[in-house]
Amino acid sequence: MDTTTEGIANVAVHSYNTVKEKIIERYLFVCALISIFVTIGIVLVLLSETVSFFRDVSIIEFLTGTRWAPTYSPSYFGVLPLINGTLLIAIGSSIIALPIGLTSAIYLSEYANERTRGIVKPVIEMLAGIPTVVYGCFAVMFVTPIIRKLVPGTDIFNAASACIVVGIMILPMVSSLSEDAIRSVPRTLREGAYALGATKYEVTTRVVLPSALSGILASFILAISRAVGETMAVTLAAGATPNITLNIFESIQTMTAYIVQVSLGDTPAGSIAYKSIFAIGMVLFLMTFGMNLVSQWIRSRYREVYE
Repeated sequence: MDTTTEGIANVAVHSYNTVKEKIIERYLFVCALISIFVTIGIVLVLLSETVSFFRDVSIIEFLTGTRWAPTYSPSYFGVLPLINGTLLIAIGSSIIALPIGLTSAIYLSEYANERTRGIVKPVIEMLAGIPTVVYGCFAVMFVTPIIRKLVPGTDIFNAASACIVVGIMILPMVSSLSEDAIRSVPRTLREGAYALGATKYEVTTRVVLPSALSGILASFILAISRAVGETMAVTLAAGATPNITLNIFESIQTMTAYIVQVSLGDTPAGSIAYKSIFAIGMVLFLMTFGMNLVSQWIRSRYREVYE
């Protein structure tokens, strides 16, 4: 009798565990579907409004025009000035963040002791938690006055200030992801190089970094994507003057800054200027999506080489 009761109890427990596992599996599947549906919804909204925009504006003019003035009369819808401003900020901030982020990652993973790493790493990662509007205020109140003293004639709103603060903003991403990639390199590779008489610098530059190249390059691209999509810091620091220039001491406007400008509520819903923010959003989405695809390709390509 006791054996029968125990068997029934075991069957009940097994059935309960099976049902629980199925519920958890379905719940996780629903969460995954929600993410997919949200992404599809965003793309459909952007696509529908973008198609509506291009019914009134030539796509050739949009992609090749050099003047952007959708709220004026006559209106101009050449997106190149906004792309120029966006790329200027992305490249300028990358010049600052990528080398500093990578060297800090190398130091933390290969040279720093545990005590130093425990202090420096949280401080660097703390930069990622600062609101972007604070970075924008920091640029206007602190960075820009210094630049204007060093380079007389610099505009109050300028690309250089935006590049500096965005570079500081994306630095933690480069440092953290690169460090994770470097620390994931098997210790046996380091020990083999040391056994051959290599110095610590040679081990780091000739063994560790090439082995972690996929993760490092992926962190670079993700950081650049973050810079491309930055909004408030760039809006406050760089201004709202769409023009094609390589002079970082002039005011520019990025795609995200234009979206902020139109979204303030002064532009009537349904107007061409209103629809233009969705066309800009589609360009921005395609740029960042392409960068993410490149990042995934690099990770898989170089991971195959080193594994």
